[in-house]
Amino acid sequence: MPEKILRGIFILLFTVLGIVLSRQGETVLAALLPNSVLTETILGVTFMSLGAMLVGGILGAIVGCFISPYLNRSLFAFTSRVEKSLSSMSVQDLVAGTLGLFLGLIIANLVGLAFISVPYIGPYVSVALSIILGYLGMHLAVSKKSEMASWFHFHSEPERKKNKDKKDGKLLDTNVIIDGRVADIYRTGFLEGPIYVPVFVLEELQKIADSSDVLKRNRGRRGLDILNHMKKNSRDFHIITDDFEEMNEVDSKLVKLARAKGYKIVTNDYNLNKVAELQGVSVLNINDLAIAVKPAVIPGEQLFVQLVKQGKEEGQGVAYLEDGTMIVVENGRRYVGETVTAVVTTVLQTSAGRMIFTRLKPADEKAG
Repeated sequence: MPEKILRGIFILLFTVLGIVLSRQGETVLAALLPNSVLTETILGVTFMSLGAMLVGGILGAIVGCFISPYLNRSLFAFTSRVEKSLSSMSVQDLVAGTLGLFLGLIIANLVGLAFISVPYIGPYVSVALSIILGYLGMHLAVSKKSEMASWFHFHSEPERKKNKDKKDGKLLDTNVIIDGRVADIYRTGFLEGPIYVPVFVLEELQKIADSSDVLKRNRGRRGLDILNHMKKNSRDFHIITDDFEEMNEVDSKLVKLARAKGYKIVTNDYNLNKVAELQGVSVLNINDLAIAVKPAVIPGEQLFVQLVKQGKEEGQGVAYLEDGTMIVVENGRRYVGETVTAVVTTVLQTSAGRMIFTRLKPADEKAG
């Protein structure tokens, strides 16, 4: 509907333009046409003028019909670019820019009065000054708004909050949402600052929740439930609508968004962690946090563990701590199902986690 209205307006404008231009050509037609045509009138308008306006209007309308679609597309593209530019600006920037523009135009008009009487170039000097000083006023006002605010003892609290959010904001990826531990970490206060979930991550979660595979469907629904719980229990939980249509991979979009906004990514995905770090994006990996908070053990320390199964090597028994850390007990195979005292010999940290190698306490070996 707006396209049709705009097209009609453009056609009307070109029609009027054609009529105006046709009036300029009457002098040429007057030299070519006989006097009878020049003197005959209808309602006070000569045949020549009426014909010239009719032809000019028709030609203008035809030109408008052909050009109006292009003008429509150009106008919509221009307004879209202006809208995006304005949406990326803060309210303080808009206010400062508007005030600077008005101040520049006022100065331009005052200076232009001195040139108004200059022949030929006087009016054009005023127009040029308005454009130049208006732009300079707007640009300087936006760039110097902080100094201007300090002069009036006015400090922008929203600007401080925006900078703080930019510094402390956290982006959640799909895997860490499905994992579920991030909700408990945030609830305990170890994950500070506002939490952001991009809309493309929500779309991926929805696709997983709608999957025909039962396991994937349950994981997706679990992730959506966790987000709903976090949103209800936190004021700093936000959904970001920013998207990058030219990119298909969710991880690539996440890294690009983090770089653009200055946020950190919260994940448990090893590959995403490495890719983000290569591109200069800060990453908080909850697997690293889980490893860091595991209780430290040192060689010679005694552990009371229950052996649950046999190890890969001959004579070994395997036990687990409450946090899932695997404990390999030498000569513990014959004690599977029993609780024994093991002495730590070696602690091995691998990419899959931590493994503790132990041996039975001498008293237990003798008892066996």
